[in-house]
Amino acid sequence: MQTVAAILAKQLKEWGVTHAFGIPGKAVVPLILAADNEGISFVLSKHEGAAGYEAAGYSLMSKKIGVAIGTSGPGATNLLTAAAQAKASNIPMIIFTGHPAVKAAGQPLSQDSSPFGTDVTDMFASVTKYSARIERPDLAEPIFRHAVEEAFRGVKGPVHLSIPADVLVDQTEPFTFSLPEEEPLLSSRLDEAAGQIQHAERPLLLLGKGVHSAGAYKEVEQFAERFQIPVITTPGGKGTFLSRHPLSLGAFGLGGTDAAHDYVKNGVDTLIVCGSSLSDMSIPGWKKEDYPEHVIHFDLNASFVGRAISVPTMPVIGDLKANLAELLQKTDYLGDTARRQPVYSGEEAASSDTSETSPGKWLSSVDAVKTLNYMLPENTTLFGDDGSHTFYAIKHYEIKKHGGFYFDDVFGAMGHGIGYAIGAKTAAPDQPIACLTGDGCLFMHGAEIGTAVESGAGVLFIVLNNQALDMVDKGMKVHLGRSIGTRYSSPLQVKEFASSLGADAVTVRSTEELEQALAGVFPLSHPYVIEVLVDPEEIPPTMRRG
Repeated sequence: MQTVAAILAKQLKEWGVTHAFGIPGKAVVPLILAADNEGISFVLSKHEGAAGYEAAGYSLMSKKIGVAIGTSGPGATNLLTAAAQAKASNIPMIIFTGHPAVKAAGQPLSQDSSPFGTDVTDMFASVTKYSARIERPDLAEPIFRHAVEEAFRGVKGPVHLSIPADVLVDQTEPFTFSLPEEEPLLSSRLDEAAGQIQHAERPLLLLGKGVHSAGAYKEVEQFAERFQIPVITTPGGKGTFLSRHPLSLGAFGLGGTDAAHDYVKNGVDTLIVCGSSLSDMSIPGWKKEDYPEHVIHFDLNASFVGRAISVPTMPVIGDLKANLAELLQKTDYLGDTARRQPVYSGEEAASSDTSETSPGKWLSSVDAVKTLNYMLPENTTLFGDDGSHTFYAIKHYEIKKHGGFYFDDVFGAMGHGIGYAIGAKTAAPDQPIACLTGDGCLFMHGAEIGTAVESGAGVLFIVLNNQALDMVDKGMKVHLGRSIGTRYSSPLQVKEFASSLGADAVTVRSTEELEQALAGVFPLSHPYVIEVLVDPEEIPPTMRRG
């Protein structure tokens, strides 16, 4: 017989988990101690929500399950946003929260997380794939097993378990099981899809972040080359296709390139969607008169297929990687069927977005991002936080390796990129990891720079500081004529703030200063924060969405 906490910790260790992220509290101390006994390092975050982001980044980079731990009551509720972000990002992770003794249920309890108080199990139900409370030690195995299976079954995502403190220290028979093996689901419509693609005159391939989730980079590239189909990405699909590939038109939607939007405007007969729900962030600016004649939609999740673009749509439901590989096998006999000329565009090279700047005062955000193109190593993984800063990167940052850029254009929690980058660096300490963020995001979760310092996560943070919630500020001004509540009367002093948390930090105001700050920056063993003072009046490439 062993304690539930010891059994859970041993199981996580057997799956290769090396780190858990969270903040201690009485109700979860037994689990944290058991994890430490197994050699799993506990990373002390500054906020439970950020711990959830860090666990998600760890999972994304390590390809293992991420683990976040929060105590009962507010420790649990603080993790709700991170759970929703992980669900939107299709990241498998498990969130453990505590609860006072189950034997005291119904009595007045501090931070009661049961149905008698704040029922966190119900709260997590809509932001995870599965949420449950383990009220007896003998239920630990079936509930834990089911939770983990749900995290990896179909569209991956987070799960949540609330375990009372007395259950964690109760004993039960030990158990162990392997992580679920993926069983790729193949569509029955591949022959039909292949025929329609073969006869398309002006097709277009649109890639979403589902390509990241499936790891289908090679298959997508081979598919585009086989049929010589131009490629665009959604903002969340950025990083799934190399910028300098001859068929790349760059991103569409918010932060989209002119080349991508011009191609759509000139007519598409068959749109082939891979791993995107086609949300309002992905296809703004796609006018009804420019809709394709047909859509072929590859996705594991059929929930939103045919919802966004009202034209005849063929769902190809199943594992994206497996379906594309099978389709490529079915079309081997076609040989070289190139009927369309390569249409190299790369990311937007023109400087038309750059506003007039005051030398020595601030830098254009466009120029700042373009500087990253030639100063960051090609094997850098860049996490874009949510704000106008990343939409500049959607348009202008060049993808030099598959999976070299991650951004969420669905849930869009400000500050999540900070945590994702820290978790990713924890999982892959030898890889160059960077985070592109803004002063608004840093106000929310900038204290996690201290977590990076304490845990030895050498992340490069590039902070575009425009002294405002820029995306909403410019959106209100352009579409409504004025903005309210979007500017900081006391702007964040990023360098001083980061330095106070123990990070190395510098402020730059020009391209030359940014180049100097980035020169030979990797490898990093300590967090490094570059504050870039950017033009507060520059209009970001986000105005296509009203």
